[in-house]
Amino acid sequence: MNRLYQKYIKTDLLPTLFCPGCGNGIIQYAAIGAIDSLGIKEDTACVSGIGCSSWIPCYYKMDVMHTMHGRALAFAQGLKLAQPDKNIVVFTGDGDCLAIGGNHLLHACARNIDLTVIMANNYIYGMTGGQKSPSTPKGAVTKTSPFGSIDEPIDGCKLAASMGATYVARWTTAHPVQLEKSIAQGISHKGFSFIEVLCQCPVQAGKTVYGQKDPAKILKMYKENTYQYQKGMDIPEGKTRIGVLKHEREAAEYLEKVREKLLARDVIKG
Repeated sequence: MNRLYQKYIKTDLLPTLFCPGCGNGIIQYAAIGAIDSLGIKEDTACVSGIGCSSWIPCYYKMDVMHTMHGRALAFAQGLKLAQPDKNIVVFTGDGDCLAIGGNHLLHACARNIDLTVIMANNYIYGMTGGQKSPSTPKGAVTKTSPFGSIDEPIDGCKLAASMGATYVARWTTAHPVQLEKSIAQGISHKGFSFIEVLCQCPVQAGKTVYGQKDPAKILKMYKENTYQYQKGMDIPEGKTRIGVLKHEREAAEYLEKVREKLLARDVIKG
């Protein structure tokens, strides 16, 4: 068996509940690869909400908190405040994070609290049957948009960057090596890190968003329809930018500001 799986995965719980061809397994492996490369397994806790992607850390041999729908960031911030020395990694989905959890995302970004959020974006509510999510493309026919979605999709990376997240990146499940490196970079970053992963859902999004249920072909589509920006390049029309979109190293982190207040009032000693 794979070395990382033996070290990190509760093999007695396999197979996972992920559908065949789902991209969550790629994210699951990239995350443990990043954690292992940093040597921080015992110093890391994972938090998740509700949804397909929120099951990713539940198979880890690590400290894991599986919380309520949309509330992963609320629990994660409380955990970070209680145990500031812990590395906190949050696993969430486009529905869990951008819809019911959207307000928690705004405030976590604005605080620049030291968390790493990995948001799997499959453009749909997969676990509950294929309803439209905040990121569903316009025109997509879903169970809650039977005549085609007319809503403007929310760009989680733009939202996070504009609200104060200091590390923002986007990758796809067709870029697992880059994703692993980015997760390690996000964990190492002192501040709020938001990493979006465009993730295939062959079962639900396959028939409504991609028009294609073959996971290999969806991965090929991700490669063909994304680009990494290079200085001076012409922006390709209709393609999604991937890579590190923002990396601000000098902004003050939330717990540092809390510590300064406590020191100023002699609540704690330096």
